[in-house]
Amino acid sequence: MSLDRSMYDLNITHAPDLMGHFGVFGGMFAAETLMGPLQELKDAFQSAWADPQFHAERMDLLEHYVGRATPLYHAKHLSNAVGGAQIYLKREDLTHTGAHKINNTIGQALLAKRMGKKRVIAETGAGQHGVATATVAAMFNMECDVYMGREDTIRQAPNVFRMKLLGANVIPVDSGSATLKDALNEALRDWVASCEHTFYIIGTVAGPHPYPLMVRQFHAVIGQEARAQMLQQTGKLPDVAVACVGGGSNAMGLLHPLRDDPVRLVAVEAAGYGLNSGQHSASLLRGKKGILHGNLTYLLEDDEGQVEGTHSISAGLDYPGVGPELAAMFDQGVLDLDSATDKEALAAFQQLTKTEGIIPALESSHALAAGMRIAATMREEQSVLINLSGRGDKDMNTVMKLLGEQV
Repeated sequence: MSLDRSMYDLNITHAPDLMGHFGVFGGMFAAETLMGPLQELKDAFQSAWADPQFHAERMDLLEHYVGRATPLYHAKHLSNAVGGAQIYLKREDLTHTGAHKINNTIGQALLAKRMGKKRVIAETGAGQHGVATATVAAMFNMECDVYMGREDTIRQAPNVFRMKLLGANVIPVDSGSATLKDALNEALRDWVASCEHTFYIIGTVAGPHPYPLMVRQFHAVIGQEARAQMLQQTGKLPDVAVACVGGGSNAMGLLHPLRDDPVRLVAVEAAGYGLNSGQHSASLLRGKKGILHGNLTYLLEDDEGQVEGTHSISAGLDYPGVGPELAAMFDQGVLDLDSATDKEALAAFQQLTKTEGIIPALESSHALAAGMRIAATMREEQSVLINLSGRGDKDMNTVMKLLGEQV
């Protein structure tokens, strides 16, 4: 599908204040040694975003390297099976590397090149951001180190191998719960010591300003395309737009461009073994305000302010916080919340696979589970847009362990 550049709006709407606050959320809570590099990054991003040449190069790569625009698919069989509203899937699983993450790493790698940085680092949970970072590092001939929790290196072994094939150095993290939170901690420590020559490509809409804004802007192509495609295919906007939320990059990518439209926006969190089990990753539904990874947001913490452990069948949602803009949208009543347990996500994974021949990522399966549940309560002439943020190749080991005997 060719890239119609008229779909893309480069204006920055709903921007944070100068210190990166979305209402009370966000900010730049970072070590003094990082304030200079963050300001340098902020200035570089603002300069690049105002430069038509930067966008020309970015759009060229998004079209000819990433494979944008991704299709909007009317899942007729799934819609019939569920009953109720028509379900449309934004097919981010069809991008190069198999997930939405490449939209952001292309933008940040171009920014790194513009700033003269020779090395990039990243954190990753499900491995898709790590693969996307390793991919652009290979293309731009940059040194690349990826921090990944030891637990995630085991359950996402295929992506670890992909990163190594691409030339990246994968650094397992054993501290804490050995998952995404801990990988991000280690990446921040690395950046403090190496910022003169290193660019940190954060993978989600979290972290200190300007990362939440910058990552949102690079991912806005998702919702901008989906908005235009819905109007083209159906003659109207969707009634509901649904995306899964860990940190929130794919959610902001889809939902931000629809924020000023009469569309119900739904964020779906990972309920794990249940919202009352203490084994989940539902920061908005069960969290409290606190500071994590450089920003004020909702996070899972105990009464003493210590970050609690999380659980999700999907490594990419296994994070105790959420992007500050999503926290602000929730507080402002702009964002509705839903959740899906491990069991519900796995059932949605199977249903889409068997009815449409599309194998989704376990992260996306959470959005599918809630989206199907919502669609079933609606009328046939209405529509639900679901962000299929990635494909399920990376999750085969996990699913095989859980369903092997049944299959």
